[in-house]
Amino acid sequence: MVKDAVPLRSIARALVIKLRHHGDVLLAAPVLSVLKAYAPAAEIDALVYDDSAPMLEGHPALSVLHTVGRRWRQAAPHARAAAEWRLYSALAARRYDLLVHLSGHWRGAWLARLLRPAYSVAPIVPARGALWARSFTHLYPVVGGGRRHQVELNLDALRRIGIQPEPQERRVRFVPGAEAERRIESLLAERGLAAGGFVHLHPASRWRFKCWPAKQNAELVLRLAAEGHRVVLTAAPEKSETDFAGEIAALAGGAAVNLAGMLSIKELGALAARARLFIGVDSMPMHVAAAMGTPTVALFGPSGEHEWGPWMTAHRVVASGHTCRPCGQDGCGGGKVSECLTTLAVETVHAAARALLG
Repeated sequence: MVKDAVPLRSIARALVIKLRHHGDVLLAAPVLSVLKAYAPAAEIDALVYDDSAPMLEGHPALSVLHTVGRRWRQAAPHARAAAEWRLYSALAARRYDLLVHLSGHWRGAWLARLLRPAYSVAPIVPARGALWARSFTHLYPVVGGGRRHQVELNLDALRRIGIQPEPQERRVRFVPGAEAERRIESLLAERGLAAGGFVHLHPASRWRFKCWPAKQNAELVLRLAAEGHRVVLTAAPEKSETDFAGEIAALAGGAAVNLAGMLSIKELGALAARARLFIGVDSMPMHVAAAMGTPTVALFGPSGEHEWGPWMTAHRVVASGHTCRPCGQDGCGGGKVSECLTTLAVETVHAAARALLG
């Protein structure tokens, strides 16, 4: 037992902070679930960037979701000051007893000092110096080395304050919501697709160096189609991603149902939940599919599967045998193209898909 464990019965409200990208925020969701399970009387709030809010909206353990605007820095000084004051006022009004900060973002340290919760926990960040360390009552070491999953790294914050979550308590929860469920049911019906009757392929990422080439994706679509599988293709509503999906659809000669750019994040989750199989690269949609319990084939290149792989769902990770991976680089030599992905054989990915399709 941790000697300075937080007395959870004294916690009326807690704030969990994760100011990162979409997938990072989703993989922090178990912190909400576990904290609520061990402090059931407490209200659990979260603070995230506004664009990543859908990752936690509707979570059953969440009371209030606060957001920081991604574009506040670009606003005029008076507009940014007004937005910051509104956020601080909303946070201060909640009178938090516990603050759980899950990254090295300076905002967490300033909020710990300004909000003055009785207890606050954050990762040890040596480069931040004494100001950082003195901002929190509890600090935990970041022990991973690329071999521990991000979910476990996030949960280390709770272990530091005396909570030891059971394995079954560490699931990632994503809630599409009724509106998204209805829209996906309608889209599938229009295209003659039933739940469990298609493969969901999401080949794109905002980071192009994580992507498998369009030609190989199209060949995979054709192989699956030849075996009688319907394939639904999705991509984020960004031109580079919809163009990439469009190239795959064209090369596949209409063998895929192309919904690229048509779905919200919540709708993407509702679609993935109805798929027989999800195939994609290391990206937020892959984590959403895994959270929905959908069997997942995940393609990995420069990033590490031990830290970022599908969590608590049936899956196959497909990666090359390049000894230099995972390198974490923006493509080979920083050139935006990763050889460990461009050389990944269609046969290998197809075999992984067939294994999960049964």
